[in-house]
Amino acid sequence: MLRPGHAVALCALALLLLGVVMVNSAGMSVAPVGADAEAHPVTTASILLSRASLYMVLAVGSMSVASYLPVRRLGERITATPDLAPHPADGLGTLGIATLTLLVVLALVYVPQFQRVVNGSARWIGITLPGLGQVSIQPSEIVKWGMVVLLAWYASRRAAFLDRFWIGLVPALACVGLVAGAVVLEDLGTGVLITAAAGVVLLAAGARLWHFIALVPVGVVGLAGAILTSPYRVRRIITFIDPSADPQGAGYHMIQSLQTVAGGGGAGRGLGHGLQKFGYLPEDTTDFLFAVICEELGVVGAGVVIVLYAVLLGAGLTIVHRERTPLLKLVGLGVVMTIGLQAAINLAVVTGMGPTKGIALPLVSAGGTGWILTAACLGLLIAIDREHAREEAAQPEPTAEPMPADVSLPRELKPRIVLRAGS
Repeated sequence: MLRPGHAVALCALALLLLGVVMVNSAGMSVAPVGADAEAHPVTTASILLSRASLYMVLAVGSMSVASYLPVRRLGERITATPDLAPHPADGLGTLGIATLTLLVVLALVYVPQFQRVVNGSARWIGITLPGLGQVSIQPSEIVKWGMVVLLAWYASRRAAFLDRFWIGLVPALACVGLVAGAVVLEDLGTGVLITAAAGVVLLAAGARLWHFIALVPVGVVGLAGAILTSPYRVRRIITFIDPSADPQGAGYHMIQSLQTVAGGGGAGRGLGHGLQKFGYLPEDTTDFLFAVICEELGVVGAGVVIVLYAVLLGAGLTIVHRERTPLLKLVGLGVVMTIGLQAAINLAVVTGMGPTKGIALPLVSAGGTGWILTAACLGLLIAIDREHAREEAAQPEPTAEPMPADVSLPRELKPRIVLRAGS
């Protein structure tokens, strides 16, 4: 019988396979006149030996390892406390140390020995590995998933205080604000994603909605400040309203993306036969890969991608709904919401329903760190489902108990003996 964990694994594998194929297709280029056109042909062998295929293997491996973790036993040890009664300061020291650690990870992008700047943004650190050469790691991906686990731990450990503003919610929001603020310096989209997913986890854990509503003005001011202090972000907002205001500048991404999406029609131009990827559509293997899918595979291909995400998220929510351990329930919810919100933001940007942001399509857009960590977190969902299945199998089946001998039956159910004459 197909369980929700199986559906998660199958959808993740399908998205990864689609990502490998489409990243290689979007990465195609036309050789200049006079050059050897056969120097780097796109073949089945070249796709299998590509870096995207290597990242897919690593992602599937991380998902497999995570799916066999004893998550329930680990969860019980992580949230165990020696105190019989919860203390107002319990867990705050660990929260502070973890927050500082995440900030240090983000700060690595500014260390000259590790810094790797792409298109003016310092979002990556570069390291050299034998056999692979220069490998880029995105610290914001590490922090994004680290925040999911950290907040789930905090909310489950301090559930008794989470509905209280100063000693329950404020420490968590301070952690989110510091980490998301550091991310926003280079990546507004991921910072907003971290904040939104954190809010969902905290509300699900028992935080009061009116506390969040009261802090909405603070969030609006922070978001406005992040946009207004960055001229290129202001231009993106303006060109989102009217892309033709700067067609060769800030509006170029959106215009080319919409042209790419529209160029596919219903059936698409055919795999590998897209035109916009040849020097027109920027970031075609990463942020705007879904536009290439629409152009080459048409409405059918785009629909398949959306259905895969819908099934994956539905199966994930089913696992979360069945789980009873607070920590695992919140971790699962954080994973599902992060993937769902990230996919929604990317699809909105590509289709012109949101301002341009540098945020990838989970498990599809090129990115080694994102693929590996996202797959590992989905592996945790699968592990939770495995624990639930094991518990169901261990429960004895109900058996019918024999009726006690001294129980008297109702009169209408008692057997009647009729004596006939001559018997």
